[in-house]
Amino acid sequence: MKRYLLASLLLFSYTTVFAVENTLLQQAIDGNHRSTEHKNRDQYRHPLATLSFFQVKPTMTIVEIWPGGKGWYTEILAPFLKQKGTLYAANYSANSEIPYFTKNLKKFNDKIKAQPEIYSDVRVTALQPPRELNIAPKGSADRVLTFRNVHNWMKSEQAENVFIAMFDALKTGGILGIVEHRAPADTKQDPKAISGYVTESYVIALAEKVGFKFVTKSEINANPKDTTNHPKGVWTLPPSLRLKQQDRARYLAIGESDRMTLKFIKP
Repeated sequence: MKRYLLASLLLFSYTTVFAVENTLLQQAIDGNHRSTEHKNRDQYRHPLATLSFFQVKPTMTIVEIWPGGKGWYTEILAPFLKQKGTLYAANYSANSEIPYFTKNLKKFNDKIKAQPEIYSDVRVTALQPPRELNIAPKGSADRVLTFRNVHNWMKSEQAENVFIAMFDALKTGGILGIVEHRAPADTKQDPKAISGYVTESYVIALAEKVGFKFVTKSEINANPKDTTNHPKGVWTLPPSLRLKQQDRARYLAIGESDRMTLKFIKP
């Protein structure tokens, strides 16, 4: 009887904590600081389910990799972590010679400065391989999360350097969460991923090469409507719609890309 009561109490405690954390996460997702445009993408990005799958908690130190100019996930992670956690936004470098990077870094910095009540505690660091790889103090992070970025590092032949930086930032037992545009399993992988699509096996191999252990995957961000065979690669689909008005209704009906959602651990 005592064992049963103890087990019941532990289960109740765990369920209660999980419910509270989920409520805090949903509050961040529903926050008025998020634009209608960004909230409209929740149907494709599934932030509550995705961050729950990565087991984020409001007391953690989390590194978000390349939030870009819009900081879509930063909008959710910053208020979620503000009271008890720490968020590192490992964005582009101000020293980059590529205008796209410096322009979007400024856009991101302007965004967080404009709403200090939400973003004042965000710690912005630089990830510009191969020179700038110190995304957070070594061994400090509980989670490193990256959303639709692996193909960019493959294109610049810097994927291995970035995976090493993510591995170094994590604590032992820390989790690496990856969301990426997914190519069909039987696709011959272009090492530069010019289409924007990458096979799951290729991403897993990249992570395991530097020491990560694959844990599991989820179909949270799957989209069976996406054939992945498009004239302008993944950017044919929304939100980019690179073909503009050409076949616009067709691509809007498909929605955003089919995506893998992978979880790794640092042993």
